[in-house]
Amino acid sequence: MSEEPPLIGPAAGALMAVVGVVAFCALLVLLTYASSLETGNNGGGHALSKSAIGFSGLAQALRDLNEPVLISRHRLPEGRNAGLYVLTPPLQAAAKDILKPPKDLGDETTLMGFEGPVLVVTPKWMAAPDPKHRGWVSGGQPAPSIFFGKESIIGKARVARRTGVSRPTLTPRAGPFVRPLTFGAIDSFQTMDLADWKGWTPVLVDETGKTVMAKAPWGPAYLLSDPDLLDNQGLKDMAGFTGAVTLANGLRAENGPVMFDVTLNGLGVDRSALNLMFDPPFLAVTLCLAVAAALAGWQAFCRFGPARREGRAVAHGKEALVDNTAALVRLARKETALGGDYAELTRQLAARAVGAPRTLTGEALNQFLDRLAARRGAAESLNLLTLAARTAADRGRLTDAARKLYRWRTEMTGEG
Repeated sequence: MSEEPPLIGPAAGALMAVVGVVAFCALLVLLTYASSLETGNNGGGHALSKSAIGFSGLAQALRDLNEPVLISRHRLPEGRNAGLYVLTPPLQAAAKDILKPPKDLGDETTLMGFEGPVLVVTPKWMAAPDPKHRGWVSGGQPAPSIFFGKESIIGKARVARRTGVSRPTLTPRAGPFVRPLTFGAIDSFQTMDLADWKGWTPVLVDETGKTVMAKAPWGPAYLLSDPDLLDNQGLKDMAGFTGAVTLANGLRAENGPVMFDVTLNGLGVDRSALNLMFDPPFLAVTLCLAVAAALAGWQAFCRFGPARREGRAVAHGKEALVDNTAALVRLARKETALGGDYAELTRQLAARAVGAPRTLTGEALNQFLDRLAARRGAAESLNLLTLAARTAADRGRLTDAARKLYRWRTEMTGEG
């Protein structure tokens, strides 16, 4: 009767193992960088959105003008103060969570851990995603502040809106601007009332004197009333483009980059142990571990050398008998009790090897052997060695005494 072939051959088993390992590694990488791979073009009001209410147009415009631009998905490191940090919070964002002043008003630290100029853009539009075009929005209308409460930014700012389309001209009331800024057509232009903002001062006002940009009392933190001054639909004509670029560059410090925060819009990337595994310098450790695992798998798949035969559970021969006896003595913790017996065995073997008279026993035999040992250059006395073996208190001292007795015997008998 012929033997049936195996269900899975060696080649198929190896292929399945390789595919499993590659799939598992790909899953780890995707779990690590899933949020980073997201484009963010979801129609929201942030710098990764290409919709009408997004700010990707300003970021691209600054890049085209060779200005440094950064989309921030992490919290900025402490101590950074060059450039401009732009925050575009969503409609439901609470003012106290973003526009929270430092405990010490003398501290120059402003918002989000950034010590340089920070521009907070007040939200304005409610819009639904366009089902026909991914990343677009439709049905946009100004959001009533009553829907989001007084704790929201638009509620606390007490926004007021013009009717229809207007082309605002903003007049500076304080630095850093010295000339009026003109913009393109803006629908339902939005201004704010600083009645609830203690210590905030107007920086830019419109033709009627209403505040469009205000500065915080504790540092270079600014609040902008209308996002259309900077968003994509505000850049649809040259006047809007020029006004937005001028406003952003006018707030920058030390020619640093314009940084757009997207963590407030749910697009932040958290650091984790998986990120550390795949980022330098820890990537080298991960690669070394992967190579070691691959070599271990290859060794398990391909045996090196002949197969090792399994030995007997109970070995034959005198060596096995001695090992088992020694194990029993060790288990019973009686090693030190064997010191005197080993010394007596050493004396008998030495007496037989040198041909000592059979009539000699006890102390007389010891004296005979010591005299003979002294002639042969032995440095130690048999009596002292026997006493050390019988009085050994632990395994280390017993081993030392047994080693000296063995050396004494080899010097007497010439066995070594």
